[in-house]
Amino acid sequence: MTFPPNSDGSGRATAVAADVRGQAPEAATPVGAAGAARPVRRRKASQFEGGRGYVSAQDWRNTRVSATMKTLHAILLGLLLIIGIGPMLLLAKFAITPTQDIIRTPLAIFPHGVRWANISEAWNDVQISKYFLNTIWLAAGSWFVQMVVATTGGYVLSVLRPAWGRIINGLVIATLFVPSVVLLVPLYLTILNPPGLGTSLINSFWAVWLPSGASAFNVVLMTRFFDSLPREVFEAAKVDGASSFRLFWSVVLPMSKPILGVVSVFATIASWKDFLWPMLVLKDPAQQPLSVRLPAIASQTDLGVFLASLAISTLIPVVFFLAFQRLFLSGAGLGGAVKG
Repeated sequence: MTFPPNSDGSGRATAVAADVRGQAPEAATPVGAAGAARPVRRRKASQFEGGRGYVSAQDWRNTRVSATMKTLHAILLGLLLIIGIGPMLLLAKFAITPTQDIIRTPLAIFPHGVRWANISEAWNDVQISKYFLNTIWLAAGSWFVQMVVATTGGYVLSVLRPAWGRIINGLVIATLFVPSVVLLVPLYLTILNPPGLGTSLINSFWAVWLPSGASAFNVVLMTRFFDSLPREVFEAAKVDGASSFRLFWSVVLPMSKPILGVVSVFATIASWKDFLWPMLVLKDPAQQPLSVRLPAIASQTDLGVFLASLAISTLIPVVFFLAFQRLFLSGAGLGGAVKG
């Protein structure tokens, strides 16, 4: 669309229209110009434009301010690395350090060499391998039970939305305000004499697996995430004839990879470090996890071997978090869900 020039022939209407679109008035094409229109030059946006911070974009262009801020950022990053990774690296060092060096010069870098025998003695002599396997079984079972309860509960409350859904949702949220210590006695009595079974679950992995599923936090987390999913996809699946189970398995779960990773990390780490409840229901030392056995053997184990046992016990949580860290923060599970 071309505007006629003003009386002074400057084409001001075109310049105003160009200025409204965010272009400089000089970039507008004069009315009546012969030949092809000149290409519009756009100023390259700064990487600091649109950002919010305590230093403005103009200050960032100052060489002294920019150098100072980058130095402060590097120092802060170094402190975070020392605080976050330092204890883990120190534990890994102690795991292969002789006991005398740990006591006398704990921060020295292997003054008398490396003692790899700490790891082998912890794995074989202290029988960390058996307790390590028990911990894996407990964590795997607890993860499975929590995922089943959290995903199905969140699906019913968020996607199916029955008539009594709000009441159940309120009751689930209300349990978050009940201290877990208050529930220890009734829960222990239930495991001691479970209704309908006629046999006690004490010294059984089921005594740890089943109560772990009663996690209101995971159900609320799943429900809130399912609420953010596009309803158009659910309606389209129902129109295509998908059943409730098909909708849950083929549509909802594939779109929920980020929250599944988050809940998986929470469930596994919580089960891996749980101490009080496994100690109460697993009285047989042969079935106890690392979290219960390590404090019990601390007084009768060499310090270097004991620290090697602690280092071994931290492997699975670290590896598990590294494996799920992309799903922990990314929103890739929502990409491409709705088109048009």
